[in-house]
Amino acid sequence: MLLTNSQYEHLMSHYYHQQLKDNFILKKRMKEVYDAIPQMNELENRIRTLSVQHAASRLKGQTDSIDLDAEIDKITKQKEALLLQHGYPADYLKPVYECADCKDTGYIDGRKCHCFEKLIVQYLYSQSNLKDVLEHENFSHFNLDFYPDDYTEEATGETPRDNMRHVLETVKSYLSGFSDTPGNLLLYGNTGVGKTFLTNCIAKELLDKSHTVVYLTSLKLFDILESCKFDRDLSQTRKNASLSYLLSSDLLIIDDLGTELNNSFTSSQLYHCIDTRLTNHRSTIISTNLSFDDLRERYSERIFSRITSNYTLLKITGDDIRLKKAIMQH
Repeated sequence: MLLTNSQYEHLMSHYYHQQLKDNFILKKRMKEVYDAIPQMNELENRIRTLSVQHAASRLKGQTDSIDLDAEIDKITKQKEALLLQHGYPADYLKPVYECADCKDTGYIDGRKCHCFEKLIVQYLYSQSNLKDVLEHENFSHFNLDFYPDDYTEEATGETPRDNMRHVLETVKSYLSGFSDTPGNLLLYGNTGVGKTFLTNCIAKELLDKSHTVVYLTSLKLFDILESCKFDRDLSQTRKNASLSYLLSSDLLIIDDLGTELNNSFTSSQLYHCIDTRLTNHRSTIISTNLSFDDLRERYSERIFSRITSNYTLLKITGDDIRLKKAIMQH
């Protein structure tokens, strides 16, 4: 998992604001209770007096005849009894926390609390552009029945269903080794055979393990790259942050490569993006409707070479699943 400094600071600000909220709630409760129960003030003053006396004795080197801890415990029980007597919970004046385990600090003994890990996952979902779609497009909803089993594809020598079984085996292996051996996938095949659905399944698995995942259609990717290059109204800080996240995220998904307007700029930027991520050992998944011949013709030979040499190539066959679903719904 890779979080930039600004992302980490953004997440930690949640705990800063939560601590302020906790303190506000406690102070409000204390005022409410002390106004309603005057005896509480007397007991609190008694604790202060005992503490001052104890500190003074220590400074003079004298042995305090009072067991301060025992006295405070006794007074605390009296306060709890008063709270119960007036209809309040016994712990009404104890510190309030959203997460009692880390006391809203995000850490326990120097390690991220489970609440911080959950917050990271939620944040990464929001940053991935996939938060809503992954509720439906994940391995729990993946259905092999949409892939025909009654004919063999000449290109693969398998039925579409058997082909997808093998694709899924490769993807599961890819996911299991992702943290140790980042890799790259090229998913290619006709429109509607489930390439985007499969990339979404992969994204959910990795997001749930706190990996940074960025999903972009090729159109959106090149829009961002164009803005970073030519938009004078965009600050350099914003440009650097966008480029850093694109090039450094654990996984970048480029969906529907080939739908963008092709020119020398898109080709050079695509090569830079692919090459930089390969150099930095960052994983990339590309999905496309283009054939190998189309890829070679549309982009430069060096792009084609980088992909075919460094990506696991997975051809997905079958019928248009979106069309099948539309027919079933009617």
